Amino acid sequence: MRRWARVARNAADMPLAVLRQNRAAARLLRTHLDRLIHSADERLALPAVGSSSFQKPHNADWSWRPQLWRGPLATPGMSTVQSKSMMGEEVTLFHDCKYSELTLRQLRNLREEDLAPYGLRMDVFKFDGSFLSLVVDLPADATRGLKKTHLVGMNCIVEMEKPLEIFARLNIKHGPNTEQIVRELPLHEEDIIVEFDLAYSNLNEKRVEKAWIDLIFEGPEMNQVVLRDLTFSRRPRAQL
Repeated sequence: MRRWARVARNAADMPLAVLRQNRAAARLLRTHLDRLIHSADERLALPAVGSSSFQKPHNADWSWRPQLWRGPLATPGMSTVQSKSMMGEEVTLFHDCKYSELTLRQLRNLREEDLAPYGLRMDVFKFDGSFLSLVVDLPADATRGLKKTHLVGMNCIVEMEKPLEIFARLNIKHGPNTEQIVRELPLHEEDIIVEFDLAYSNLNEKRVEKAWIDLIFEGPEMNQVVLRDLTFSRRPRAQL
């Protein structure tokens, strides 16, 4: 750096032959520097693989981003996806099509505003079934100490080729029963947030075993849906 700073200062007075040599060397050096800067800017602008950072309520006592949106999967995609096919260990696709024309693929998020390193793209062509859902199994931490005073929140970023309805259903198994709460995703909003208020459920706090989320897609035929991010959190609600 000191050498090139000195050459730059003396450029106005140095002999033309020396100036020509320094210009050629500077151009060659600039080629390498520009390539380095371009690669560094591209990589450093991407969300870090494994990132679990996202906005969550300040009083959240649990938060989580599923592995599919955090890091690369061993099998990043599949076609003619059959019902009960899994993407990673936490996400399962369910449908009742006689012949599947569905594809799933994990993709790298490249947008500046993305916090999740990866996203999930689902392409649906002909669809002769009556239901299509993605099931996300919540970890044990989600149900440990779960009470009726909790609010369970889900945040997601969704892109689609054409409008469709998406519903989120929280399922909590407690003893022989399963409590279910359904919310429609407000897809007209930029930040999609839904909350499940357990205060109005019949949850037996002492017998909670596990929980999972169903993402239900209504009328998905000839559409592409990209889930750029999917995160969950839990917080105590204000006392009624």
